[in-house]
Amino acid sequence: MSTVAYVEFDADAFLLGAVFERFTGATVELERIVPTDEMVIPYFWVRGISPENVESLVEALAEEATLEPIDSVDGEHLMRASWDPSTKEGILNGLTETGLTLVSAVGSADGWRFELRGDEHEAVGRFRFYCRERGIPLRLAELRSLEPVRAAGYGLTDKQREALVVALRHGYYDSPRRATLEEVAAELDISRQALASRLRRGTRRLIEGTLDAE
Repeated sequence: MSTVAYVEFDADAFLLGAVFERFTGATVELERIVPTDEMVIPYFWVRGISPENVESLVEALAEEATLEPIDSVDGEHLMRASWDPSTKEGILNGLTETGLTLVSAVGSADGWRFELRGDEHEAVGRFRFYCRERGIPLRLAELRSLEPVRAAGYGLTDKQREALVVALRHGYYDSPRRATLEEVAAELDISRQALASRLRRGTRRLIEGTLDAE
């Protein structure tokens, strides 16, 4: 049976934890991972830093990874990092070796919380053993079958859920539409770009949480 596990790591257990050494109030949310033959390239959002500090963020990881700013929307910064996983990163390698899929990951100075999905319960055990062998502290916060997790919120953040619900209630998803993106954004008191980003990421999480789209 497909299994979903929520595991927690210390802030410095994952390479991007270096962000919190420079910006203690920042949060990081991984959006997607692009593996290549030689590199791991994650896209992630950083919140809690000002636009003028993005360059400082790039400098904070310069010795560990190549970091490239992609976009900034309403105080949230989309970044792309790349590094050689064989020398710099154990967690992502472990997911690949044990057959687990990273559904989401959110980190702050308090630590990381990863949502993982596996086709079998034993994959979680293999990953825990992998981390223990390499001295990576891991806390298993929750372990569930796939179906109960779907009923518990689909992995949406509060802001994503609010944006989707308000857009639905105002008729943004009707055909023909009864509300524009600008009108829904005004209701939420955010920019059009920020709303588009939340709807896109929220829709992606709904698809991942309800359909077998892996």
